[in-house]
Amino acid sequence: MENLSPREIVAELDRYIVGQAAAKKAVAIALRNRYRRQQLPAELRRDIVPKNILMIGPTGVGKTEIARRVSQIVDAPFIKVEATKFTEAGYVGRDVESIIYDLIEVAIDQVHDQRLAQVQDKAEGLAKERLIGYLYQQMNGQRAPRQRATARRRGARRDAAGGAEPARQDGVTGRPEDHAIPSYERSNLVDMLEKSQLDDTLVEIEVGVDQMGYNSLFEVPPGLSPEEADQTFENFAQQYQAFPTKRVRRVSVKEARRLLTREEANKLVDFDEVIDQAIERVEQSGVVFIDEMDKIAGPRVETGSDVSGEGVQRDLLPIVEGSVVMSRYGPVKTDHILFIGAGAFYQSKPSDLIPELQGRFPIRVELATLDRDDFKRILTATDSSLIKQSQALLRTEGVELIVSDDAIDRIANIACQVNENMENIGARRLQTVLERVLEDISFEAPAHAGETVTVDGAYVQSRMAPVLVSDDLARYIL
Repeated sequence: MENLSPREIVAELDRYIVGQAAAKKAVAIALRNRYRRQQLPAELRRDIVPKNILMIGPTGVGKTEIARRVSQIVDAPFIKVEATKFTEAGYVGRDVESIIYDLIEVAIDQVHDQRLAQVQDKAEGLAKERLIGYLYQQMNGQRAPRQRATARRRGARRDAAGGAEPARQDGVTGRPEDHAIPSYERSNLVDMLEKSQLDDTLVEIEVGVDQMGYNSLFEVPPGLSPEEADQTFENFAQQYQAFPTKRVRRVSVKEARRLLTREEANKLVDFDEVIDQAIERVEQSGVVFIDEMDKIAGPRVETGSDVSGEGVQRDLLPIVEGSVVMSRYGPVKTDHILFIGAGAFYQSKPSDLIPELQGRFPIRVELATLDRDDFKRILTATDSSLIKQSQALLRTEGVELIVSDDAIDRIANIACQVNENMENIGARRLQTVLERVLEDISFEAPAHAGETVTVDGAYVQSRMAPVLVSDDLARYIL
């Protein structure tokens, strides 16, 4: 962050987003001010709060993308939420504090992944040693964990029956897995493992429950927050010891290596330190993008409770202005989180928000509607333009896609025309039109491996003409 000036942040955003210079400039300044604040004495630093931003503009012009991209540039925890998903406290629905809960989870994932990457090499070595141990035991006839448990149960049944286990027809007693298979030297196993010769061999390993995805079996019950559900499950597991910490799995060596490496890496990472660093990141560099703020603005309700509008605004207010939110990981201060609000404000205006919330978004920027030239640049000029994405996807099938200039002009014109005649959804309309144009090419791509396919203006017209002839049909298709 300290190496990026506001101008450099804008230049980085220009690589992915067309136009909207005012919004890019406002966000770049807000982020640079965070770095400036960190250079100040502690007593002054506490009093400087972020200048939250309110973006005003129609859908599909880049509001969300600006916030998402800039958070990636500075490696900050980022979350996008819709204001309409929340309800006033006391009503059924999501409370606004869940914004902070989700932001913490994002930060924990970021920090945890970084720590795992740091210990990856050591974890792979430890996992390899464990895997060789499992293979050595099982390939030299020593019973694996599951086999030992099976043998104990059979022994108990034999004792209860008062006799030996009956012999098989070949005169050999017991189960086949009790008998040794050809012996392998440890050095041979290491060599075979390195050469991936054992990748498809099945092996029994012991792994922690968290490596097996058991948590995914338990959904959040209605009416409970994720934090409350987690606590309920933990209390249940502790009281009844319903789930042991280890489970035996029979998987391929390749999968076993992945599972064991993940488990060893998790052992090497101090999760308490991960949580502390994640909370610090949230408090000092978190970014929250609140979309659809215009949907909760409007005429004030004089009597009764406005569950979806003013009530939500009043619940948002303490979080935006700065408060302490109690999470499952401890208290989190929201004083220095950057909040970026956004909305089209077609039927309402920013002044329809409650005055207290208006004051917490002092920076207002209006984003312009995109025109044909903007659409052409979105198709071709950015680093991850739609045409480049389509070309890369088809290249995986061995098909080289060439889109001529007149085809790009025609696609941009059609997208603008449809936006003017129907609901204006901005640049998102380009995706609809482009997918319609490339539908047959994408469908037949495997049969044309090694070929070059050219899309020109005539081809675009032939693909789009049947839809554009009928306004009714266009409304359904485009």
